Amino acid sequence: MTMLYLQEKFNAFVHNRWLVFVCAMWVQSCAGIGYLFGSISPVIKSTMGYDQRQVALLGVAKDLGDSIGFIAGSLCEVLPIWGLMLIGVVQNFVGYGVVWLVVTKKLPSLPLWVLCVCIFVGTNGETYFNTGALVSCVQNFPKNRGPIVGILKGFAGLSGAILTQIYTMINAPDASALVFMVAVGPSMVVIALMFIVRPVGGHKQNRPSDNSSFFFTFSLCLVLAAYLLGVLLLEDLLDLGQALIAFLTVVLILIILLPVLIPIVLVFFSGPVAAPAPSEEEALLLEPRKQNGEEDVILSEVEDEKPDEVDTLPAPERHKRIAHLQAKLFQAAAEGAVRVKKRRPRRGEDFTLRQALVKADFWLIFVSLVLASGSGLTIIDNMGQMCESLGYDDTSIFVSMISIWNFLGRVGGGYISESIVSNYGFPRPVSMAIFQVLMAVGLLYYALAWPAAIYVVSILTGLGYGAHWAIVPAAASELFGLKSFGALYNFLTLSSSVGTLLFNGVIASGIYDHYADLQSGLKQQQQQQRSLAAMAAGLVLGEDESSSCSGSICYSLTCAILAGLCLIAVVLSLIVVHRTRSVYANLYGRSQG
Repeated sequence: MTMLYLQEKFNAFVHNRWLVFVCAMWVQSCAGIGYLFGSISPVIKSTMGYDQRQVALLGVAKDLGDSIGFIAGSLCEVLPIWGLMLIGVVQNFVGYGVVWLVVTKKLPSLPLWVLCVCIFVGTNGETYFNTGALVSCVQNFPKNRGPIVGILKGFAGLSGAILTQIYTMINAPDASALVFMVAVGPSMVVIALMFIVRPVGGHKQNRPSDNSSFFFTFSLCLVLAAYLLGVLLLEDLLDLGQALIAFLTVVLILIILLPVLIPIVLVFFSGPVAAPAPSEEEALLLEPRKQNGEEDVILSEVEDEKPDEVDTLPAPERHKRIAHLQAKLFQAAAEGAVRVKKRRPRRGEDFTLRQALVKADFWLIFVSLVLASGSGLTIIDNMGQMCESLGYDDTSIFVSMISIWNFLGRVGGGYISESIVSNYGFPRPVSMAIFQVLMAVGLLYYALAWPAAIYVVSILTGLGYGAHWAIVPAAASELFGLKSFGALYNFLTLSSSVGTLLFNGVIASGIYDHYADLQSGLKQQQQQQRSLAAMAAGLVLGEDESSSCSGSICYSLTCAILAGLCLIAVVLSLIVVHRTRSVYANLYGRSQG
């Protein structure tokens, strides 16, 4: 009897949606491989004898691998999640494994283009991890998409800091060991968890305690962010011993493992999940669906037949009227009195990527994301150089800070957007517009060179950029359905690369080089004057070949332009809000009267 009880509990445990979510968090905590490129590139540069231009090409290959997820998005519709993640494991292991073999001289030196291909393939593996984790959890938590996406994307953003801390604990004498860890570490974690991360019919596992579980998860996220920031500051300001570093890393790992308490408590120390009884309206819906293969086509006829005033009714009455109309349509179709016709899906229904690409709402979201997310990524990529231009010697603190705020933006953006949707019935893109305003304020603050500008821009840009990647995937799943969510999400991720290519490659670098050339010209004039004076005095001075830019002017104009682009993104987001009010009213049961 005891064995049977334990077997039932174990079966319930492995099919619990919270276990899937926690395992997806662990997958994401080692899936942000691209964030470690800044630590890997110096090893490759010194070993291979590359110059900065060649390292930049490797960086482009990394960005492309991180952004191009079309294949992962398409395969998730035909492969099981474990098959999808296995492809990512092979790509990650082979791509970075070859790089490690080359760096350690176990393979002969390969041409630059081969290493670019290897880094592209290795980094592209994380798109399979991201897609598998997000698709599984969004399907398991259809009513909590904002928090789910925010937490998962937040852990992906923190993965670089987590892996770096583990590498610091190992204290390998050879710097190339980090490349080996990137090739092997994520692959081992994903292989261990890929059969657990999957859809498990989570929409049937709603519990009253879910709010408490989310509160516990959010609290752990805040503790994790604060702890990581504290550890980074300690390691930067103090000379810590290896034993203390190992202790701090073990505590970090324990914090990451703590969320597993949620499914353990729910399964072994709580009562069974009460299966929700279908309402009268749902019963009318479910029975005909079992008898008709063309259920989606028939159900779509409701939109054509229902009176306009139905949308203004309170939620219970609206659902009752729609269910009654559906039942009549099923009966009429069965008797041949109604000939149903195929049509394109409407907002809130399941779209394919091709169908979404002809919708104005999809392109409004994409362009808004290009402008705002591209601006944020431009600041993140240039944070080190911005600090140097202001005279800061150690830029790693600010780079780490913006990563932490990026994490908090992803977690907080998911929570805030979910509150706005569920408590007030506003469309989720409202929260997108709010964070875009915050980004514009931070960028304008830096452009005006006000006090502590680098702190303000790092905090507000990190929050705003991170929040986008919690809000947009959830909004896309609500407006365009879950059927092709993987393909839709991976297409939207291209926006950051498009934005940073334009804003960083053209605007930021062009303006920086312009002011660097101006300052270099002034330095040369001053150098010539000093040289003439020195020659008159019989002295010889060395030449200053520095062509870097210094002062807030280097990025002030860039930040002003990016602030304007974020305000344009706000307008586009508000247009989406206006166009999708009725969709969110239907999804979350609020009338538009």
